[in-house]
Amino acid sequence: MILSKKSRYGLRALVDLSVHSKTEHMALNSIAERNGISAQYLEQVFAALRRAGIVKSIKGPQGGYLLSRPAKDITVSEIVLALDGSYFVEDEESPAGCSVYGITETLQKMIIGPVNRNLDEVLKNITLEDLERDFTENGAQAQDMYYI
Repeated sequence: MILSKKSRYGLRALVDLSVHSKTEHMALNSIAERNGISAQYLEQVFAALRRAGIVKSIKGPQGGYLLSRPAKDITVSEIVLALDGSYFVEDEESPAGCSVYGITETLQKMIIGPVNRNLDEVLKNITLEDLERDFTENGAQAQDMYYI
């Protein structure tokens, strides 16, 4: 599995949106600026998130974005699927001319299958709310640190 830049930026932006849009919608430029992401690139990311029903947009000069439902109901799995498609490790295929029977099946059974099952379980059990909570807790600790 490769977590693409698109998914990483999408996750960062959604955590930011979740934190900052408790009472009002957020402009994409604000999210982009706080996270060091190109606003044009973030527009593409949010278009995919909107099509997937993860965010909703408000048009107009005072427009912006909101989560389409509570952060506790949005999983990392859903976000990555919306941005990258499948996140699974590709199934093992026997190469043409392979003379050793069963190696492909062994790799699939012993490595790829378990990796995919565990990955799916992890990504389906982490919500945007979990990410927001961890960020908020770590952010509060970081603000309390002083360096001389």
